[in-house]
Amino acid sequence: MAETEGNEDEQAGQEASSGTESVAASAPASPAEPEEQLAPKERRRKQRSKHVGKARAQRTPEERHAERVEIRRAKAVKRRARRLQERAKASERRASVPPAAELPPVHEPKRGAPKERQGIVVSSKADKTITVRIDVARQHRRYEKIVRSSSTLHAHDEGNDANEGDLVRVIESRPLSRTKRWRLVDVLERAR
Repeated sequence: MAETEGNEDEQAGQEASSGTESVAASAPASPAEPEEQLAPKERRRKQRSKHVGKARAQRTPEERHAERVEIRRAKAVKRRARRLQERAKASERRASVPPAAELPPVHEPKRGAPKERQGIVVSSKADKTITVRIDVARQHRRYEKIVRSSSTLHAHDEGNDANEGDLVRVIESRPLSRTKRWRLVDVLERAR
């Protein structure tokens, strides 16, 4: 019996020593292996979980509120100082830049060349007004076929010069009536 107990003790001792050897063998191996790569957020979380700090003394809600107010005040002071600093820098920058030229008013009328059109008088029945048909022939962008179209417009004819069938030139003008925005310049060709 004693022998069996002695053998068991030896076996347990061998197992214990082999266990320590295996732990010792694995310990130096782990630093040689690269540690598992964690994201910065995960690393911080792991460090926080390991941290053992002392618990704070219990405070009343009034004390917590007073602490929060004090923190806010400190932040407001820093914020105010920072904003004043930024404003000073901005004003220095503005002072160093030369002033830009004055822009024209937004609603100033555009002074471009007025449009001119050439067309045939369709009607001259109204007093001091002619209806002119403008024919346009243009090439289609994709199919390259000549596309013809026409539009009519009303033009002011002060002396009732133009008659039906005349070829006339009209120019863009200010609105003279609800439909008249053109003015007769001259009659290019009289109808026969």
